[in-house]
Amino acid sequence: MRSISAGAYEPLAQAFLSLLRSGGKRLRPAVALAAYGLFHGPASEKAVAMAAAVEMLHNATLVHDDLIDEALVRRGITTLNAVWSKGATVLAGDYLFARAAGFAAETENVRVVQLFADTLRIICEGELRQLFSSRQWRQPKEDYYPRIFAKTASLFAAATRSGAILADATPAQEQALYDFGYNLGMAFQIVDDVLDYASDEATLGKPVGGDLRQGIVTLPFYYFLQSLPDPEAVLSSLEADQSVARLDSSASADLVAEIVARVRASDAIQASLSEARDFTERAKAALAVFPPGPYRQALYELADYGVSRHV
Repeated sequence: MRSISAGAYEPLAQAFLSLLRSGGKRLRPAVALAAYGLFHGPASEKAVAMAAAVEMLHNATLVHDDLIDEALVRRGITTLNAVWSKGATVLAGDYLFARAAGFAAETENVRVVQLFADTLRIICEGELRQLFSSRQWRQPKEDYYPRIFAKTASLFAAATRSGAILADATPAQEQALYDFGYNLGMAFQIVDDVLDYASDEATLGKPVGGDLRQGIVTLPFYYFLQSLPDPEAVLSSLEADQSVARLDSSASADLVAEIVARVRASDAIQASLSEARDFTERAKAALAVFPPGPYRQALYELADYGVSRHV
């Protein structure tokens, strides 16, 4: 991935290297390589290219997400959006998408390239759905799950499935690894949504309550509303504040801080984590078709890590 900075326009190269240095868990390429390893052990060059495509696609979405969310900080580091113009930031994200597609093409596998294209389409559609449903506080809980599939789980599922495709897995094995990636991704996003309420800015690397400020309804908020004898009071306050919230006024900030504190103090956090653990157990159960070994164990441990981040 670092090699793409060679020969690139210098500001773009430095921005990309800064993005890589900012950290990240590299969980998506890890599960991609572990999925491939179930069949062939150490990764081939094509498997490494596939894993790089997955991570590069993820980084490209982060650049665009920060622009859409007007985020100034990620992982404790100033975002590209904070220092570049909107147009330049969009083009930087597009450049990373192009390089991700190039890595996918290095696999020389048409099915992997098609999966990459399908996943990018799903992610884009999911982001649009999230944008157009912003501040719709009364949307049903059922809308949450397809949204986080598109946003997060689709790429995890593509990572593990592409590992299976490159390894010439049977249809049953490919489905099992898709199921693993899907359930891991769902659990991972639920925990992310929990941390947005239950963590702190130093740990998150960005302000707490970001989803609520942007009008994004997540699982902890749903469970919080269910726990209230009169949820209408909270919903009405958010709707009344809607025009002010767009301006990020001090009154809006106070309302967000109050609701975040109430969600944190409620049973919503544990209820959401319980759902995340259920998805994790389903992910691990999907691996039963594979014999015990270091790569299956690695996938088990990566699944557990996904839900242990709240500790």
